[in-house]
Amino acid sequence: MRAQGVSKEVVATGAVLRIAFVGWGAMARTASRLLDDSPVEIVAVAVRDGSEPPPDLPPGAHLITSPDELASRFPDVVAETAGRAAVGPWGRATLEAGADFIVSSASAFADSTLLDELSAIAAANNAQVHVQPGALGAVDAIAAASLLGLETVEHRIIKPPGAWQGTPAEGLCVLDAIEEPEAFFTGTAAEAASQFPKNANVAITTALAGVGPEDTRVTLVADPTATQNRHEITAVGDFGRLDVSIGSRPLPDNPKTSTMAALNLARCIKNRVVPLIV
Repeated sequence: MRAQGVSKEVVATGAVLRIAFVGWGAMARTASRLLDDSPVEIVAVAVRDGSEPPPDLPPGAHLITSPDELASRFPDVVAETAGRAAVGPWGRATLEAGADFIVSSASAFADSTLLDELSAIAAANNAQVHVQPGALGAVDAIAAASLLGLETVEHRIIKPPGAWQGTPAEGLCVLDAIEEPEAFFTGTAAEAASQFPKNANVAITTALAGVGPEDTRVTLVADPTATQNRHEITAVGDFGRLDVSIGSRPLPDNPKTSTMAALNLARCIKNRVVPLIV
């Protein structure tokens, strides 16, 4: 099974793209609804072993709990939305089956060994690992600019204090007493994603598009005036300068997940089945 070849056939012949979701939370559910009018068939949904079967499982989708079950569903593409711990085992199974692997939990690639391993498996099986933009915009511009060379990339992540509860931020500042924006962490993208894997997940996406996890500078901010999660990215290089800021509303079904993350996932999948990609 060669996922890239299949995807081209879908566009050319109107065939159906077979997709499996790893995780069935708010992001996967929202993305699947946005795919209703597309030639996409959800052939499997993977959940943790022992989980209750979701009541809204898509028609025809098989519920699976082990990566060993994946190949039997013959997916063309597998979309991960289950967190960084799922990226390794499900990525290996996906790529070894010759399917493409869409990653939402980019913080898993703070571990460069895992990134190198999955890239090698993908190359050996004529497949691809695709890190979707998640809550970000302008990732394509950063990646394009990197072809000419980038000097610096900085990424500021600004969230309300409550969004940092339950993270190491609690030991770096007094979240309940903040009255003005406070930058409580500055470091590399690798450090940010390792210490704050859910809140700084997309820092690795920025890093992979640009100068890498060790050279991308990340600042984390708790802002009591913030009503949205905001990302501010600056990139400087031979191309010129890029400044982008994006604020995303949370998904109604899961306030910890940005709406844009689900939208970017749906677009990433749709781009495999539409005749025009912009």
